[in-house]
Amino acid sequence: MTVGIVGYGAYVPKYRIKTEDIAKVWGEDAERITQGLGILEKSVPDMDEDAATLAVEAAKIAVKRGDIDPQDIDAVFVGSESHPYAVKPTATIVAEALGATPHMTAADLEFACKAGTVAIQIGMALVNSNMAKYALAVGTDTSQGRPGDALEYSAGAGAGAFIIGNKNIVAEINGTYSFTTDTPDFWRRPGKDYPSHGGRFTGEPAYFKHVSSGAKGMMERMNTTVEDYDFFVFHQPNAKFPIKLAKDMGIPKEKVLPGLMTPLIGNTYSGATMVGLANVLDKASPGSRILVASFGSGAGSDAFDIKVTDKIEDIREKGAKVQTFVDNKKYISYGEYVKHRRKLKM
Repeated sequence: MTVGIVGYGAYVPKYRIKTEDIAKVWGEDAERITQGLGILEKSVPDMDEDAATLAVEAAKIAVKRGDIDPQDIDAVFVGSESHPYAVKPTATIVAEALGATPHMTAADLEFACKAGTVAIQIGMALVNSNMAKYALAVGTDTSQGRPGDALEYSAGAGAGAFIIGNKNIVAEINGTYSFTTDTPDFWRRPGKDYPSHGGRFTGEPAYFKHVSSGAKGMMERMNTTVEDYDFFVFHQPNAKFPIKLAKDMGIPKEKVLPGLMTPLIGNTYSGATMVGLANVLDKASPGSRILVASFGSGAGSDAFDIKVTDKIEDIREKGAKVQTFVDNKKYISYGEYVKHRRKLKM
């Protein structure tokens, strides 16, 4: 059975803070940090926005684009590092907001930044086994970064949502492949507000090893090469890592840039790969082939071989594109940012 994407959507909050404004507060060299990360500014959630509300906004666009009756959604999975509740699912909030049938399965997922792509894989399996007519997979985060830490310059907010089905497919998922090891490069202990990371350890043994292994494993499984793909979407903790990975793999830079959103909205964690894929689908032509490889610290990568169908033209204009959210922005000061992110502890 052919399964694939029948509807998709993304959402990014309108507030932004420039990297240079964060650097000024901490007495850092703004130009050095901006060039080092390749991030100009990042998205900031409003006071009343969290991972659940971001997920709902993205999912609504996906449902509208796919012209899906929410009562036909039999499974909802939401991946995030910043679920609003420690015990209380985000997935049920999203399902209720959409008006989905209660005769469904739902769950929250967590695997650092790749929880959203795990949701896609589970959705594929349920649809392929006829256990679900449609499955909704969401990656959403209001990312955390300790004040003054390197993560504060990159941790953004955003969500991507994909409805998986086997009819009226706009992008066929030809295959998926995962590569996973126990690599502790990034973690957050129970009760802690901010994550810790292994610094440079997060690069070669974590990100580059896993994403390259995921992408190469996918191509080996599909018997394809770089030349067979029009677009590559990689997880993007910053703007430098995906570009370096592409160079190491012999991938032309122009095949990566359409899915690279981090320079303008920051690293949206579980939403990063999902938003990047949504932006590519906003631009791709029928017949375009896409290789997606996510990354989650801890560590693992999920890769997908995706081919866009001619039905993409019928749904693309039915919902707000990623670029709409990128362009709709309002800058805030560091003080306002601290208030929005509730970084002051009483």
